[in-house]
Amino acid sequence: MIERKREEYYINVNPLQTGGRTNSEVRKVALQYVDGYSVCDYCKGMLHLIEKPPICDLTRELSRFLDMDESRITLGAREGKFAVIHTLLQPGDTIVCDSNRHYTTYVAAERVGAKIYEVESTGYPSYEIRPEGYREMIEKIRSETNKPPKLAILTHVDGEYGNLTPAKEIGEICKEYDVPFLLNAAYTAGRMEVKGKELGADFLVCSCHKGFGVPGAIGILATTNRWVNELFRKSQVYKKKDVELLGCTARSLAVATLIAALPYVKERVKKWDEEVEKARWFVDRMEGLGNITQLGVRPTQHDLLRFETPLLREIGKHHRKKGYFLYYELEKRGIIGLKPGQTDWFKLSTYGLTWDQVKYLYEAFEEIVKKFSG
Repeated sequence: MIERKREEYYINVNPLQTGGRTNSEVRKVALQYVDGYSVCDYCKGMLHLIEKPPICDLTRELSRFLDMDESRITLGAREGKFAVIHTLLQPGDTIVCDSNRHYTTYVAAERVGAKIYEVESTGYPSYEIRPEGYREMIEKIRSETNKPPKLAILTHVDGEYGNLTPAKEIGEICKEYDVPFLLNAAYTAGRMEVKGKELGADFLVCSCHKGFGVPGAIGILATTNRWVNELFRKSQVYKKKDVELLGCTARSLAVATLIAALPYVKERVKKWDEEVEKARWFVDRMEGLGNITQLGVRPTQHDLLRFETPLLREIGKHHRKKGYFLYYELEKRGIIGLKPGQTDWFKLSTYGLTWDQVKYLYEAFEEIVKKFSG
């Protein structure tokens, strides 16, 4: 028997997992739809049109929630990115994206044979992506290839520093050059309000197991009316099947639980300002411990936090468990989510924690520093 009791017995601060925590209602639905093809009892050939359970209502509601025209369920944000790239690009075509992009953005482009031009960040310590960098890179691509890129991709919030990049400004630049704009909202949609068309996005991808509090591998791919017929084109032989999605995607508990989670998600995005406030409070206290610094844009605009921690590295040099001391000391205090052995730097997320839990998290670090730095 493989047991996992992390969420029940610990405060989990792993940035990959905090936005994917499920609630009790979602877990009840998961048990009912745990079998492999459970949502297909009444399928007529198209996943997004199934009425029982109401997946057809879900996709329409997701489009409204994300301010897009049409949506499909995918197996994750990466599959959505590849679907867009494969639809728009041929081998040798160009893409402009941010240097903080997730590795799957690059891999998806490689799979098609496209060439990526990256907008570099400002580097240490903020690693900021500036909108004007997209204009400069589009101009560079036009100068080198005599045509603009076929696609621009922005990581709305990156998974390394938690930087929230001004998507609307980049969307306006892309519109000026008539470059289709794909927004990767894996770390924003479901946490905060994301309005795709308002931000100028032609395409929007989401990671529901990262931001919508659902189990399994599931994402959303949304687009505007301009691109519906291309992106969601049907097979010439199997008339009901979307080519880019290989017909159907999430087929069991993942999509059923998204139906249950969406009302909850709609409410929790309204509390985003408080989530940012908690993260900023935690940063202020951590930096007050001495020789610990938040990397990324300041003040942070997201719950994902990366700290540079020379103070903890020095403690590790003299501790019998070396760099692993921090992991074990936190675990003793009921806190998990940091990678074992990391004391030069680490990432964590305060998302979904109560104020009491955020304060307890800080007090745990304070206690560890006082215990070993004297």
